[in-house]
Amino acid sequence: MANNERYSTVSVALHWLVALLIIAAFSLGWVMTDMKISPTKLQYYSYHKWIGVTVLALVALRLLNRLLSKAPDYPAHMSVLQQKAASYTHLLLYALMFAVPLSGYFYTCAAGYPVVYLGLFELPSVIAPNPEIKHSLKELHEMLTYGMAVLVLMHIAAALKHQFIDKDGLLRRMMPGK
Repeated sequence: MANNERYSTVSVALHWLVALLIIAAFSLGWVMTDMKISPTKLQYYSYHKWIGVTVLALVALRLLNRLLSKAPDYPAHMSVLQQKAASYTHLLLYALMFAVPLSGYFYTCAAGYPVVYLGLFELPSVIAPNPEIKHSLKELHEMLTYGMAVLVLMHIAAALKHQFIDKDGLLRRMMPGK
């Protein structure tokens, strides 16, 4: 496979790092919300916030990298409809990779809790504590998260379809290694 048929090494690394962090944040969020209040639950919330802030920063880098480096062309056999579906799905995924952590951050601020990144420094609160919007922001964060989960599953299903049904090597474009 030629270099122009693969994503750059930086793109591949950022893709998989962000993917792993999103899975970790989702899993942690799923577990922590059902826990009774305890020091462990509070620590999980901190970890969840740290992962969210890290995802936000890495996605900003990923978007910058994506704007500066050309993505490989779609295979010639892909229909225009499939290409548009892939493009819109990627666009929505990028939007959600920003919206989910930002909505969580806004919710945390409205709830009156600080975000102390990696226990080292407190991020500025962009919203004053506000019980009136706290619940709505929490619901927004949850809805966006579930929306992203659905899109991620669609993305994975499409990649597996290309790998095992179409057998067109599309998945290799984003796999680590040569």
